[in-house]
Amino acid sequence: MRTLITSKYQTTIPKAIRDAMNLSVRDTIEWKIENGKIVIIPLRKHFLGFRNTVKVGPGDIRADIKSARRIRAERHQ
Repeated sequence: MRTLITSKYQTTIPKAIRDAMNLSVRDTIEWKIENGKIVIIPLRKHFLGFRNTVKVGPGDIRADIKSARRIRAERHQ
């Protein structure tokens, strides 16, 4: 497969490679040079492993502030 480098030094990742590597818009890739060759490594989004670990829904901001202040005071004793 071949792609063209544009005047802005951009190129298009061929569809077959995007599909094989499960790449999509806004994904991040890392570029390396190894033994005179360009190596492109997709960086995986590990944050999805934290799904459902944060409580959502109505809260009590005053109680949260009071708790945060108490914890902060305990750390500084």
